[in-house]
Amino acid sequence: MIRLSRQQAKTALVQLSDRFQATDYHSDHLAIRTQAAYAMGDFGGAIPGCMQVFFLLFFLTNIAGLDAGLAGSVLLLGKGWDAISDPMIGWLSDRTQSRWGRRYPWMIVASIPLGICFFLHWVVPPVSGWLLFGYYGLITILFYTAFTAVFLPLGALAAELTQDYDERTSLISFQSAFKIGGSLFALVLAQVLFGLFESPQLRYPLLGSLGGLMAMISVYICVFGTSKRYFQQEAKRLAITRPPSLPFLQQIRIAFSNKPFLYAIGIYLCSWLGVQVTVAILPYFIVDYMQLADRHLTQMALLVQGVSLLGMAFWNAIAQKVDKKTVYCLGIPFTMLAGVGLFMLQPGQMLTMYGLGAIAGFGIATAHLVPWSILPDVVDLDELNTGQRREGIFYSFMVMLQKLGIALSLFIVGQILSHAGLLATAGSKEAISQPESVLWAIRLMVGPIPIAFLSMGLVLAYFYPITRTVHAAIRLQLQQRHD
Repeated sequence: MIRLSRQQAKTALVQLSDRFQATDYHSDHLAIRTQAAYAMGDFGGAIPGCMQVFFLLFFLTNIAGLDAGLAGSVLLLGKGWDAISDPMIGWLSDRTQSRWGRRYPWMIVASIPLGICFFLHWVVPPVSGWLLFGYYGLITILFYTAFTAVFLPLGALAAELTQDYDERTSLISFQSAFKIGGSLFALVLAQVLFGLFESPQLRYPLLGSLGGLMAMISVYICVFGTSKRYFQQEAKRLAITRPPSLPFLQQIRIAFSNKPFLYAIGIYLCSWLGVQVTVAILPYFIVDYMQLADRHLTQMALLVQGVSLLGMAFWNAIAQKVDKKTVYCLGIPFTMLAGVGLFMLQPGQMLTMYGLGAIAGFGIATAHLVPWSILPDVVDLDELNTGQRREGIFYSFMVMLQKLGIALSLFIVGQILSHAGLLATAGSKEAISQPESVLWAIRLMVGPIPIAFLSMGLVLAYFYPITRTVHAAIRLQLQQRHD
């Protein structure tokens, strides 16, 4: 890692600003329509992602009739495969050569099996026990393979569309806002379908088919809307002479020797675990602990995501003035405060529950914004140190951690509920009261456990080394090398 004094960093920032003013850089700003088109891809990715997080564990245990422990293991099995496929696909996308560039061929082809496999997640086959576990395990592996092949190259586009510190924050703000918008769309769609159809055997497959179709369409919109800018940037990249590409395992070793990258993935994993444990336990918290109808689940989720969407604009404006890690350290404590409140909440305090959900959503916006916006800066540092642009490798580990965070959260929730004695409700027409051990476990997973993960993320963010001035020095040295 480079080490600069404060004065050297400030001098580099001024020099970089002067250099860019002397070139046509400012005439090459990233257009709003291009940012929106790029973000549209994550709008589509958020739809199946949100449906999985909010409904899949509940669907597997309460609709398909799978044991809670096996249900949690299904997604952990898929993430075990992801641990192999994510870095490999990232490496392959970096090395792909085609008339459509490095990223687009993966996105265009893999979006079709992505939609099909997502639909099959919500079909209950006429089997039970271990055969049922085998079916959902296989579908999960196929789905996540396709998901990686689409959204890992899509994520790597962010570092290729612009190299400017603030433009990247703006682009990730667009991306995060559309991602939250996709989650809101998924929740509204679920609310509509659940209101129209009583039968779970009908409404969940409909949810899966529409979610898969929207994901496919959104990816194609992203490809079409970003292609002009992408090919311009790709031509510039190809014009720069670089050292020969290194073997796969050596590239991974170099990536993990990048200290800021270790901080970035640590921040992201802690954020995702904290948020996703809360999301995974939310259906049980609302239905079993708060004794509310299941419609409150989608309403609560809509509130949290809606406030996150509004908060995104606020935190993006703050990020234009201060370092990105400062934004994270300011925002995450709101979510931690909400976790304390939810842990102390008592059945019947519905309005307080919704108020705490709004507070949590305001902080969650920074968990969406910051980790993804600091990753392109890490890629720039790697290019300075090695001469290579390896967006695929770095983004592959972030995507893998995202999925690992979801899988671990669902696995943790499933295992704790199973050991606490969760009573299955599949096929039951009457409400079932869960034992006190289950209710206590639900409270722990909605408050103290997520807070512990988020606290670790705060510590890592505090020590994250690439500030605005350090990144300016990195860009200046890269510009000098390219010239």
